[in-house]
Amino acid sequence: MTMNLDFPIAKPDYSFPAFFRHRKVGDHYVVTNAQGDFVILKPEEFKAFGEGTVAKDSPLWRRLKEGNFIRAEFDVPAAVERLKRRKRFLQGGPNLHMIVATLRCNETCVYCHASRADMTATQTDMTKETAEKTVDLILQSPSEFITIEFQGGEPLVNFPVVKHVIEYAHEKNRALGKHLEFTMVSNLALMDEDKLGYLLDHRVQMCTSIDGPEHLHDKQRKLVASSAFKAAVYWIERINKAYIERGLDPTLYHVEALLTTTRDALTRGREIVDTYAALGCRALFLRPIDPFGFMEKTAHRVEYPRAEYMKFYRDTTDYVIALNMKGVPMIERYGAIFLTKILTGDDPNFLDIRSPSGAGLSALAYNYDGGVFTGDEARMMHETGDDTFYLGKVGELTYAKIIGHPLLRALVLGANVDGRPDCVNCAYNPYCGACPVHTYKTQGSLSGRMRESTVCMVHKGIQDYLFEKLIENDPAVMEVFRRWTTHRPREHFVHSPVQ
Repeated sequence: MTMNLDFPIAKPDYSFPAFFRHRKVGDHYVVTNAQGDFVILKPEEFKAFGEGTVAKDSPLWRRLKEGNFIRAEFDVPAAVERLKRRKRFLQGGPNLHMIVATLRCNETCVYCHASRADMTATQTDMTKETAEKTVDLILQSPSEFITIEFQGGEPLVNFPVVKHVIEYAHEKNRALGKHLEFTMVSNLALMDEDKLGYLLDHRVQMCTSIDGPEHLHDKQRKLVASSAFKAAVYWIERINKAYIERGLDPTLYHVEALLTTTRDALTRGREIVDTYAALGCRALFLRPIDPFGFMEKTAHRVEYPRAEYMKFYRDTTDYVIALNMKGVPMIERYGAIFLTKILTGDDPNFLDIRSPSGAGLSALAYNYDGGVFTGDEARMMHETGDDTFYLGKVGELTYAKIIGHPLLRALVLGANVDGRPDCVNCAYNPYCGACPVHTYKTQGSLSGRMRESTVCMVHKGIQDYLFEKLIENDPAVMEVFRRWTTHRPREHFVHSPVQ
């Protein structure tokens, strides 16, 4: 153990503490172990812990023992079970499969990560033949739960292939008995009642993008001769009404929206939250902008220092928490992901914040032409000329070839925070993760130098913020955090195996 402290440890007793990592947050020390237990210590408590002078009948001893931090009292079976629970996502194969039905898109976004194509570029539409080969490969995954997510471009542009994928997947799955789920990421501007009826009948979960209030959304997401914001809002409200008409609980079943945080968003946190609340969105994901796609050309307009982002995150999340206290239910997803790991001992399996990451192991992306990639970011890099993360073509690949691919092995090593020099001693190691594709894009290496990584700065900054709240221990805030970490299954969207 390495201890960097503001006060001396008179005589460290390395025989007393079990393995731990630590980080100073405010005036306290956050101490964690390999399996993800944590304890928050005052300076004098940390000193006693390091020197091994904790009285055996003291409350501090009991706290340390409960967290498995005392070497002589270490409960090996409990630690093993806790670690197995956190890593159980490694037991299945890829469960998230992203299909790019087309690169064509009717909107032009200033930061477009997908490298969208013009509406005339029909050569970027997936064919039904390619769609069938894609589904055949998807269903080779040993995972019992398969989510097929339609992306673009704008998937509604190539709606016949979207329908064909759904119907063909159901047909092929009769012999396999997997649980299927379908989701669609759409700007909704091309939605109509016929398409909506089909998607509702086939229980396709719908997600859209809202970048904030109308003036900000329409500045960043251009829709020719119309307002992208008004189109999205109309269909969000229409879909939510349709869920209610079908007898679904609106607290569970409603359209969710994604935010892309640009420079213009940094001063509009409260406006953004109020916009989401007015639309009935019960979750907000304060994601920083990614370096993929058109960002290579437009970064000078939309990028920002991550220190400014962290101020935005703190202020905006404070506002979200305040609204929760007033009875407005809303989750900040970044915080909820980390809190679930910290407070429940579970892992919500968000693929970019786990170790190893989900690239290839739990997610695959399929381009319109049948190209297979280790994830959506990998496919985005292909669209700008870098095929580092290309695995092959549908119709030629098998699951065995994918899982045994040297690239996948390299990604597992690169995405393992226990093997990254800057991560191995970090107190947040049990709760964190890294995307090797992002690291490669920004630093030219699968492992990278996390002390120079914008992702690391954001992850540490968010966890510092959350632990500050945990140290304050305000009962009202703790109740909000409890709700944020409560799992609420939405079984309506799951297609159970045909008996």
